[in-house]
Amino acid sequence: MDLNIPNMITLGRLIAVPVTVWLILNDYILAAFWLFVAAGISDAVDGYLAKRWDEVTEIGSYLDPIADKALLVSIYITLGAQGYLENWLVIMVVFRDVMIVGAVILFQTMVRTLEMSPLFISKVNTAAQIALAALVLGASGFNISTGLFMELMIGIVAVTTLFSGISYLIMVLNLEDLKS
Repeated sequence: MDLNIPNMITLGRLIAVPVTVWLILNDYILAAFWLFVAAGISDAVDGYLAKRWDEVTEIGSYLDPIADKALLVSIYITLGAQGYLENWLVIMVVFRDVMIVGAVILFQTMVRTLEMSPLFISKVNTAAQIALAALVLGASGFNISTGLFMELMIGIVAVTTLFSGISYLIMVLNLEDLKS
């Protein structure tokens, strides 16, 4: 495994997942907020460094999305379990990711290697999910009332999650048609 600096940063983000979950479960919400923010910044930094220093590696191309998914899914499940997010939203977010990963694995197992790049709606969805998680953690950690803005962000995450999941499903089904 090529442990260059960008890959070590990605591994650090992956290690931050159980720590962030532990912080939320033990009601250290402000610390969880700052660790989540640091993890988000590290995602941008590792990508920038890998491209800038021409150190994009195969292991990094697998680790980066795993770290991103692990962080977001874990945060959403934990925030839902602790009552910070509605269960229906947590189920929707987690189901979308499970559906996408499952479809890719199934397609690669049954058909051929699949190289997918994120759809625009998926990038918007990921940004909205990150923003909502940061908003929930920050508002709770700093004891700030967010009112209508929180409801708006929940709606944006729900809608973009739904459209992103449907878009990937349609794309995978269309790829199945290409196989024939």
